[in-house]
Amino acid sequence: MSNPGHTPRHLRMGHREILESLSGLLLVLFVAMISSTIVSTALPRIVGELNGTQTQYTWVVTATLLAATATTPVWGRLADMFSKKLLVQIAIVIFVIGSLLSGFAQDTTQVIAARAVQGIGVGGLQALVQIVIAAMIPPRERGRYNGYLGGVMAVATLAGPLLGGLIVDTSWLGWRWCFFIGVPIAAIAFALLWLTLDLPRGARVKAKIDYLGAALIAIGVSTLLVWVSFVGNSFEWLSWQTFAMVGASLLILAAAVWVELRAESPVVPITVISKRVPALSILASLAVGMAMFGGSVFLGQYFQIGRGYTPTEAGLLTMPMMLGVLISSTVTGRMVTKSGKVKPYIVTGAIVLVAGFGGLSFIDHDTPLAMIGTGMLLVGLGVGMTMQNLVLAVQNTAAMKDLGAATGSVTFFRSLGGTIGVSVLGAVLANRVQSIIAAHLAAAGLPAGSGGGSLNLKTLPPAAQAIVREAYGDATGHIFLISAAIGVVGVIAALLLPEIVLRSGAEAPAPAPTEPAPVAQVPSHADARSHAPLPAHACEPSAATRSHVYAGQSQAAERAPVGAPAHGYAPATVRVPSGFGPVPGNVPSTSATRAHAPTAAAAVFGESAPALG
Repeated sequence: MSNPGHTPRHLRMGHREILESLSGLLLVLFVAMISSTIVSTALPRIVGELNGTQTQYTWVVTATLLAATATTPVWGRLADMFSKKLLVQIAIVIFVIGSLLSGFAQDTTQVIAARAVQGIGVGGLQALVQIVIAAMIPPRERGRYNGYLGGVMAVATLAGPLLGGLIVDTSWLGWRWCFFIGVPIAAIAFALLWLTLDLPRGARVKAKIDYLGAALIAIGVSTLLVWVSFVGNSFEWLSWQTFAMVGASLLILAAAVWVELRAESPVVPITVISKRVPALSILASLAVGMAMFGGSVFLGQYFQIGRGYTPTEAGLLTMPMMLGVLISSTVTGRMVTKSGKVKPYIVTGAIVLVAGFGGLSFIDHDTPLAMIGTGMLLVGLGVGMTMQNLVLAVQNTAAMKDLGAATGSVTFFRSLGGTIGVSVLGAVLANRVQSIIAAHLAAAGLPAGSGGGSLNLKTLPPAAQAIVREAYGDATGHIFLISAAIGVVGVIAALLLPEIVLRSGAEAPAPAPTEPAPVAQVPSHADARSHAPLPAHACEPSAATRSHVYAGQSQAAERAPVGAPAHGYAPATVRVPSGFGPVPGNVPSTSATRAHAPTAAAAVFGESAPALG
């Protein structure tokens, strides 16, 4: 009998007990999500008061995403090697340190550095929460609990912008409390995890951590993002700086792939993610991350700078997108658990996401709010249907020993997509805004530098303020058009996914269809009788008994795979191969078997049949 400690958690606990153990994890996820959303509406005020530029505005977001991206696969591999509960608590401590440093920052550069520290903790929390849940609950049931995860994420994204706006607009709090407020929530989550989270102990992978691969990936991606941020402003697209930075980035990333293919325990397991389902899911996650993060990050800036709303009003205006995430993630999670299929929801969500960004691509500085709200609602519905289900599809194909690395990989590429999306779209927005401002200033007869590079509009003359607001309002629609084009890649990847049926067990991946192994043919009793005469003392069974036995043989042959032995006639010394048993609920009881076929083989078969009812 197997050790009860290795029994899947959903078999040992009821729904209520699982939710109690998940309470700390859900709060941890809430902390990680709200750390980004609560700042989204406050960033224009933060960067403006610290006299930052549009490039620095982008890097305040990019620093967190980049740190989370680089460390996510490391956290995933550590989860295969050490205590998952302890790792979650360590990630919480790092997050708290980063939040305190961000709150006490005195300039934009310090905010960017502190947000990078915060991102290390966020990367661990985002990956580890899903890994812990995957270790507790099998994929078929996980869809139901992913609905709760989606609900928490939606509440965080829904309440974050509104809460951030209220904090910024409250004079006795100020923007620094956008970072401080996560500290007590993280402390409560730490205590809940300490008291409620009880994971079954399983076999841990004993291997070295691939620090070299993780470092090469981080350096390669960082170099590429630095180039994206400065190209077109500090130097031209076709320049020696471009060739140097892009060439170095590609060489470093190629070296990272070479290291990952040869590492004993790679942070990004190429052999795992190169299979069809993980590869397509990761490609779709990359596109969804680029579209989702890249597009939504600039909505708060659009409402505040482009339309002149306060941070609180901007938080309220972004609620349709968060509401869409809440509805679709909760409903889809239950439907996935009921049907066991995820592809229809991934495909539908990817298409809806593209439609939402397509609608937002037409906005300018005076677009009706109803039209903008409809587009944001569609974006939210698409994100809720795709994001968690793509992770679930990858987890369904991974063995338990690679569960952390596989989950970390898909989260890594989603964060990577978001990081690239924010950097690329931020650079596009900055260039387009500068060109529009320059053209409008020239048309108004104002000096070329009247628009300035700062986001603190209070320092600008009224005429220049109007031009800057109009420039941001008109330029934002262009980045949503790019987001829609990126989302099309996710649609194609989703359509190419095979039909995925979630397994009901947590210990092994869904078995691939294979041909049954050939089984040695066991001569039937009738064949043995034709070749060897019966002994003189043997008793010939009656015709009625023979008819029952033959009928049982016929029914068993219909249920058994090709090549399976005829159970009713197998000698007592022949064991039935594993997987070729009778269908439960369709087998006569032991007493009935003995009544109809009083042979040694029939008695053995009847006693070894599974207990019914």
